[in-house]
Amino acid sequence: MRNVESLEDFYKRKFDWIPDNIKNEIGHFNVFKLEPLVGDLPQSIPYKRRDFYKLMLVKGNSKVHYADKVVEVKKQALSFSNPQIPYKWEHLDNVREGAYCIFNQSFFHQYGNLNQYAVFQPGGIPIIELPDKDYDRLSSIYDKIFLALNSDYQHKYDLLRNLVFELLHFAMQMNIELHVVETQKISASHRIATLFIELLERQFPIDENHSKIEYKTASDFANQLNVHVNHLNRAVKEITEKTTTNLITDRILQEAKILLKHSQWNVSEIAYALGFAEVSHFNNFFKNKVNTSPLKFRNC
Repeated sequence: MRNVESLEDFYKRKFDWIPDNIKNEIGHFNVFKLEPLVGDLPQSIPYKRRDFYKLMLVKGNSKVHYADKVVEVKKQALSFSNPQIPYKWEHLDNVREGAYCIFNQSFFHQYGNLNQYAVFQPGGIPIIELPDKDYDRLSSIYDKIFLALNSDYQHKYDLLRNLVFELLHFAMQMNIELHVVETQKISASHRIATLFIELLERQFPIDENHSKIEYKTASDFANQLNVHVNHLNRAVKEITEKTTTNLITDRILQEAKILLKHSQWNVSEIAYALGFAEVSHFNNFFKNKVNTSPLKFRNC
């Protein structure tokens, strides 16, 4: 399965050209305006994973489609897109405005792992509805991004990273459900739980590079992390307030929904990719969690 839009694909689709610096050794960064649109409704941004990050400030009524949910932007919002989770934007207003920046992980090489932030995690909240004052405040940050990128300042890329982090930390403070996964905690429980979450997420997305998950049970993860399974379970429960099994199950279910809705694989292939020995086991698992069969979910 290949349903991933690269930076090259993005530039070809949007502008019919590819910038010379797209494979720059320091990573790629760019920023664009969302111009006001008047007239017929625009086409939806296609549903795909992207191999880059996107931070978008948008004004106008929109819907964002994920595999298992639809999030509506009633007026204006800040959104965070990442390579792990596919999505599709459906703009509903005839007039909208805003800006967005795109960058790859290489741009933040040696500056930390962006996936530690809740807005970039599968269970996080990637869209934040904004009041007018916050929209104006974030618009000013994007103005600074445009100025920095177009300047001759020697350290402008450091400045751009700082402005992106300003957007990230604004989001963290904006919603009490958002949180940073603190990888620097001295607590052994924090360390073990963080390693478990990283190992769990490393198995996804399912595509030609990760065609089958390797670890499916708490014991699988405990063996890989070289800890006793009871120690792992206690640490995960203490930090996340969820059981290890629940976290694994929820992530597998999320990927199942994505593959059913947005891949060409049949149910048997999906079952195999998600670690089920028999397709009947996958059918029972899915029906127990979603109250419908995989085929009915795919066709609804």
